[in-house]
Formats: sequence, C-alpha cells, structure tokens
Amino acid sequence: MSSPEPRRLLHWGFLGRVPYREALERQLATRDALKRGAGPEHLFLLEHPHVYTLGRNAGDQDILASTRWLAERGAEVVTTDRGGQVTYHGPGQLVGYPILNLSPDRRDIRRYVRDLAEVLVATLGDYGLAAQPGEEQALIGVWVGKRKVASIGVHLSRWLTTHGFALNVSTDLRYFGAIVPCGLRGVEMASIESLTGGRPPLSEVAERLAGHLARRFERELSALTPEPLCLTAS
Repeated sequence: MSSPEPRRLLHWGFLGRVPYREALERQLATRDALKRGAGPEHLFLLEHPHVYTLGRNAGDQDILASTRWLAERGAEVVTTDRGGQVTYHGPGQLVGYPILNLSPDRRDIRRYVRDLAEVLVATLGDYGLAAQPGEEQALIGVWVGKRKVASIGVHLSRWLTTHGFALNVSTDLRYFGAIVPCGLRGVEMASIESLTGGRPPLSEVAERLAGHLARRFERELSALTPEPLCLTAS
C-alpha cells in the first residue's frame, strides 16, 4: 500500500502594516519564483495604510470622494489586475495574499474563490459569527446576514495565484463611504468589532485564518522569518 504524498509547505506570516505597493511587489516576486520552481508557496497576512484599489471591472464612478478628501487622509488610489471593482484597505483590516500553485488538482477558479470564502467563514465562526459566502457573482465575498464583512478579489496566471481577500476586523468602516464597495450601492459593510463588540488583535486572527486555510488547501504551515518588509506590528 503506497503512503500518501506529503503535503506541500505553505510559508506564512503576519507582516504587520505594509504599504500596498510594497506588498504587491512581494507578491509578484514570490509568484515569479514559484513559477521558476525557485521558491515555495506563501501566505502573506498583513494590513495596509489607507488605500483604495481598483479591480479590472472598476470605473471612475466607483470613487465618490474628491481628490482633496483622499489627499487629506493620505489615502492612495491604485489600479490593479485583480478581479472585481473597488474596495478599501486600511488599519484594522486583515488582508491575505495567498501565492499558490493550483496545479495539478485544483485548477478551477470558482472552486478557488469558494475555498477562500469558506476559510473566511470558518475564521469568523471562531468569533461566534454565522457567516456565509455570497451566492451570486455580484455578491462574491462573505456576509453576516445582509452585511458584508469580507471581500475577495484574485488574479491567476498559469494557475498561480496573487491578490486575495480582506477581512474587516476593527476597520474604520466610514472609509467605505468614499466608494461604491465592490460596485454594490447601498451595501452595509461590517467588521468583527461592529458585529460582536470585540476587537481581537490582527495577529491572532491571522494565526487562526492561516490554520483554516492550511486545512482547506491541504498544506503544511511553516512560519516565515521576519524580514525588512515588516514596518510596524499591529
């Protein structure tokens, strides 16, 4: 009887607060190394300073705030190649960037998005929240009732993944008022804090989420060594 194949190593870490463009550079470098067979899969978990990111389906009409309003708050606007429309990232939000190779057994983008949603659902369950994935294309993400608590936007190149998800933990939800979040007018955004009154540390949520993701994708976790990219710990 043949023994089961060993699980792939997934290097992960909570990197603290990292500017968006620096995190994007790290994603692309990691993906390129994975493509060359020169590096392992990674899961980067972090938070960003205030930034609005535009996906491939976003338009200027999705930004409601003025240039002056954005400048006064030090909020960047960055165009990306991920799916989806516009979303907000900022302090108190746990952002996840899985850099995975979905070959040979998980080459299904719908399954990948669904798996990420289930990881988020499981993480929210740890905090007593009964969440569920959005059932329709326009509602991709994770919801508690009619309130959206997490967004998903990914990019695949030859079945290698970049971008990922954003989970509102203790996010200042007022910043979502400057945009049409994910193209959904009138959507009510929520966070773990707004739904439970609790304010768990991002590092704690990150550790729980990494465990759920490793189980869902059948990976073995390996902790990242801290590197200069880490700017501040939350």
